Amino acid sequence: MAEKIRLALIAGGKSGEREVSLAGARGVLAALDVSKYEVGQYDPATDLARLAADAGRLDVAFILLHGPLGEDGSMQGTLDLLGIPYQGSGILGSALAMDKNLAKKMYCAAGLRVANWQMASPGDIGNPAPLAAKMNLPVVIKPVRQGSSLGMSIAHDEQELATGLALAFDYDDEVMVEEFIRGREITCGVLGNRELNALPLVEVIPGEEYPFFDYQAKYQPGASREVCPAELDEETTRRAQEMGLVAHQALKLKGYSRTDMMVAENGEIYVIETNTIPGMTPTSLLPQAAKAFGLDFGQLLDRLIELAME
Repeated sequence: MAEKIRLALIAGGKSGEREVSLAGARGVLAALDVSKYEVGQYDPATDLARLAADAGRLDVAFILLHGPLGEDGSMQGTLDLLGIPYQGSGILGSALAMDKNLAKKMYCAAGLRVANWQMASPGDIGNPAPLAAKMNLPVVIKPVRQGSSLGMSIAHDEQELATGLALAFDYDDEVMVEEFIRGREITCGVLGNRELNALPLVEVIPGEEYPFFDYQAKYQPGASREVCPAELDEETTRRAQEMGLVAHQALKLKGYSRTDMMVAENGEIYVIETNTIPGMTPTSLLPQAAKAFGLDFGQLLDRLIELAME
């Protein structure tokens, strides 16, 4: 009988997405094949010393952290130092994708269409008029290095812009203001190291009470509807999948990613952002796309671990 793979499941952490991470870990733990894996769970908030002590006997890590100190290259660098392979992108790709301003610059350099944006300063909170004059309202206000839409809002006028900036600066010292694109929200998963596969697209339809796919719309059961494969024409589907692959490569990613896009009312597709550690409950967007591609949740986890150990 083959020896079991000794896997470190790394979840929890210190970001605002701690609970999402722990919920994902429960789903992953339930889906991992116990005949293949011997799993130990580590929470970076409390278990870094234990992880370092155990490093010599671990074969691979599965990082299930979201947001700062988990998805931004910090944990990836720690595991590199400890000599433990892990699923997904390395330090550079993780850091690039986490920084929405830098990611947009990389998308533009790769020829991808993005919404117009400006970087904000704390001074804009007290005097939002000059910033508003540079943009077409409404705008989306985002902390540059947060996930799960934390600290994000939509502003329709200068007062809402000032309020939204104050909120976003509570989450990050860098904040961006981005043109609001009306249309359909889709996401494209990518799987592979050297050979990449674009997965079937998922369309996300937030409930009418949600102005966008915010934290509540993402995680409140029944708050949003997801359609996979997305009901788009063949040409739009092909273009979006191609853009997902280009975004993945532009940010130097590997293993897997999930790029969120908007299909505008005029048919143009805008790349919004790329997730290097997408949500990992069985009903999350990337696992749904993998299922439509022919990989159930357990098989998807096996594939990600294989890619990590390549």
